[in-house]
Amino acid sequence: MALHEASAQWVFLPMRSHPAFRTFGAMDVAVLAGVVSTGLFAMSYMPMLLKAARTKDLSSYSFGNLAITNLGNVVYSLYVFSLPFGPIWFLHSFYLVACGLMLVWFLHYGGAWRRFLARRRDAWRERAAANDRSSQSPVRSAA
Repeated sequence: MALHEASAQWVFLPMRSHPAFRTFGAMDVAVLAGVVSTGLFAMSYMPMLLKAARTKDLSSYSFGNLAITNLGNVVYSLYVFSLPFGPIWFLHSFYLVACGLMLVWFLHYGGAWRRFLARRRDAWRERAAANDRSSQSPVRSAA
């Protein structure tokens, strides 16, 4: 603010800035925060992914949680990819790949899919055997 001498009023005059100095707008700060947080979140997932890939031990994870997380990520993609291109696209793409890898590794390394199919097959065989036993019962109904 400067005092305008002719009218004795305070007026706002633009400040001169150095040409090499650039001010940041609110959008610049938001994009910068998005880029930094994307990097931090991705780095926080890396130890989990590297350990799972190295040890192939995913026994501490549950199939239900991994399946729901992947389903949620797919649905959330409809929202994220409708937004303008920006850091959120990279972050969400990373989550899609990371969660998808964890699910695939859980099914592959943990043998969860093979165990699930074996349990279903055993249950089907037990049911079939029980039906055979009940149909061969010596007691017949009087009809």
